Amino acid sequence: MSDRAFDFLHVNEREEKPRENGITEIRGPYYNPMGPRELRDILETMGAYVDIYKFSGGSFALMPEAAVTEMIEICHEHDVLVSTGGFIEHVLIQDYDQVEHYVEEAGELGFDIVEVSSGFIAIEIEDMVTLTELVQDHGMKAKPEINVQFGAGGASSVEELESESAIDPTSAIEEGKRHLEAGAYKVMVESEGITERVRDWRTDVAFEIANGLGIENCVFEAADPEVFEWYIKQFGPKVNLFVDNSQIVELECMRSGLWGKKSTWSRIASYDRE
Repeated sequence: MSDRAFDFLHVNEREEKPRENGITEIRGPYYNPMGPRELRDILETMGAYVDIYKFSGGSFALMPEAAVTEMIEICHEHDVLVSTGGFIEHVLIQDYDQVEHYVEEAGELGFDIVEVSSGFIAIEIEDMVTLTELVQDHGMKAKPEINVQFGAGGASSVEELESESAIDPTSAIEEGKRHLEAGAYKVMVESEGITERVRDWRTDVAFEIANGLGIENCVFEAADPEVFEWYIKQFGPKVNLFVDNSQIVELECMRSGLWGKKSTWSRIASYDRE
């Protein structure tokens, strides 16, 4: 940002949008009923650092259509892509014959990304890849989700997820590769089973996925400051992350090297030879 306040102070420089690395996706309506005014406040102050805005939990299906389209337009004013979030699995179960209609409607309303999720359902990889292709056929970006924990994507307790089966990271990586080969935009890596709803973080899985798919192809869900701090420490400030909208300032202060915690204070750096 050339017009930022205190522009004589050093920050780690950010690529201009549209970015391929250092992507920040923020959660929209779900934990709070965000509307156009709150969204505009966020993007007028921090919009330069937001790449994707995600409607979570099918929240758009509860809102007036005019409010949904207004929010999409506000995002586009700030060069922010808009995602449906991982609602397609609900449509697959509840309204199987309306899947293509759902994708068409998303395009007509102005959504840029359709997340292709399967955290709660058992479905073949071939069918998921077909959904990725369907989204792209309708002119939008497909962002498939991969999981290492069945039941990922909700607010289930540790005990509830422990009663479900874990997924082999190798299988999740192979699914991610299939989506990328089909032209997927990025792969969303769900946090359940890695850093969320677990007794101990499975950081080895995060490394396996990053190495298997390429760090540039992944967007890691980082629901807590301790989690996105860990990702930045391990992969650098240009790692792609999904956070709650309330965390955008803390995340960007950390990415930029302006602020941090004891273990990251003045230790986050970038280097551009040009």
